Amino acid sequence: MHLLRLFLTVIAVSLLSINANAQPQADKKLEKKLRELINDFKGDIGIYVYHPGRNKEVAINADTLFPTASIVKVPILVGLFDKINKGELAYHQSLLYNDSLQYGGSGLMQYFKDSAETDISVLASLMISYSDNTTSLWSQSLAGGGQSINEVLAKYGFKNTRVNSRTPGREKDRELYGWGQTTPREMAQLLLLIRRQQILTPAACDKMYRLMTHIYYDDYALSQVPPYVQTASKQGMVDASRSELVMVNAPHGDYVFYIATKNNTDTSWKKTNEAWMLTRRISALLWQYFEPRYPWQPAADAGKFMED
Repeated sequence: MHLLRLFLTVIAVSLLSINANAQPQADKKLEKKLRELINDFKGDIGIYVYHPGRNKEVAINADTLFPTASIVKVPILVGLFDKINKGELAYHQSLLYNDSLQYGGSGLMQYFKDSAETDISVLASLMISYSDNTTSLWSQSLAGGGQSINEVLAKYGFKNTRVNSRTPGREKDRELYGWGQTTPREMAQLLLLIRRQQILTPAACDKMYRLMTHIYYDDYALSQVPPYVQTASKQGMVDASRSELVMVNAPHGDYVFYIATKNNTDTSWKKTNEAWMLTRRISALLWQYFEPRYPWQPAADAGKFMED
């Protein structure tokens, strides 16, 4: 079994390289299944799915702009690592936290004591793993601000993915989309570049990918992937917009998907939220579709471990 998994991993990596520049083909069968799932959703939804090994994609409103919410922390991470690559920062550079940096919402650093010692690696880890807002804004500042991060994104061909908050000249965009904006296709492509070691440097990509595999928020799309299969992801949540970016390192090849929603009618924060329920169904469908030889579903009482 170990040798089989090793063989499949080698094949998956090879296919990632082979199809890196090939034009994806539409997966009409999968698209039909997804459209049936989202048909009654009360809000706006966009989906992009890509399987590099098959070189097939599904694009449903995939080039429409959506709020990122906390998924903007992936571009912030890229901007932070760009500064580290340039030698302007160091990954384990010491920092001193103070109360003026405190920002509410998700995360842990807001509860740190004033004058607590920390470092950039802790900021990056908390920003991605726990979606920490305090460390995210701090990281955005260390990365040179939203404008600097947006310049890095533009350099790599991203036309729509941008940081809006605390970024001069993007005030109107912030009113429309909040902290950041993206399209399902672009954000999935950003994660794919990280996976393929094609943005910044291979070492930076490896570390960023590792960070994205340690996610606390696993009640949504990740809950429908076997716990022994590695995933890299980021979640974004505000009242009327719930979105998720996921890459699954599946036995028969990676697949990446981005589910974006906005103008949602259901703005509740219960586990039965319509967008979250739909995200779980989409993730389960994708696993079953791409990995039919590995049937899996959550245990019957898995819901007891989900936040009400």
